[in-house]
Amino acid sequence: MPSEPSGPSGPSGSSGTSSPVWDPGQYLRHSGPRARPFLDLLARVPVLPAGHPPRIADLGCGPGNVTVLLTERWPDAHVTGYDNSPQMLREAEAFAGPTAGGGRLEFAVADAGRWTPDPHTYDLILSNATLQWVPGHADRFPDWVAGLRPGGVLAVQMPANFDAPSHTLMRELCAEERWGGRFDGVLRHADAVLPPGAYLELLAGLGCEVDVWETTYQHLLPGADPVLEWVKGTGLRPVLSALAGDPGATEEFLAAYRVRLREAYPVRGHGTVFPFRRVFALARKQ
Repeated sequence: MPSEPSGPSGPSGSSGTSSPVWDPGQYLRHSGPRARPFLDLLARVPVLPAGHPPRIADLGCGPGNVTVLLTERWPDAHVTGYDNSPQMLREAEAFAGPTAGGGRLEFAVADAGRWTPDPHTYDLILSNATLQWVPGHADRFPDWVAGLRPGGVLAVQMPANFDAPSHTLMRELCAEERWGGRFDGVLRHADAVLPPGAYLELLAGLGCEVDVWETTYQHLLPGADPVLEWVKGTGLRPVLSALAGDPGATEEFLAAYRVRLREAYPVRGHGTVFPFRRVFALARKQ
């Protein structure tokens, strides 16, 4: 969604670290592989509370291309996609409006690190590939569960590949003396997402019926330097934002990073294999 990055943002956001500037076009270059975890999460969402059209929040809706899929599953629902990126919300507006089943899809500015729903107002609160950008995001779960009606569901998916070469090489390069601390406080670290068991314990402690799992996708990416193109849409956004207005430094950084990524992710006969681990959590309010 944008890997992935204060708030309902999704591919875009958090209320800590730095808030990057998002490029919807770059993010959507790999829209198919990025949508797969959303579809896998959606497939596990159980039947929502009956008796009324569902009310659904998508925290970190990004460009809206997967938020619209919620209206296909629940055509009578009132769905609101939240994000903190003006660029992403402008792209998402193309999907806004009434839905064929009598529901409505709309988009609004919000910060996932601060967003608090009114109690017992939502049937589904979903966040796909966003919370890794929100420091302390697990502290928001009690308020989000409180915002669910009985039988309502909290469903989240987060990239958990911060120990992969795509991230470790980025951090190593940013820490080099050449950059003189230019990237201090810019990048996330390996603890941006908790271990799966921590989410299980936290959500069970809130009185929910919980399902937590992890998946490592083996993406086969075509083209030249596909891993670089992938991270330019998500994980590298804070670096590119920090280098904005300095094209020479941007190209120098990308050239050095490109070389390292080519070694870590070599092109094979059918493309470049890009393993990508993600953590999923579903919590149904009792």
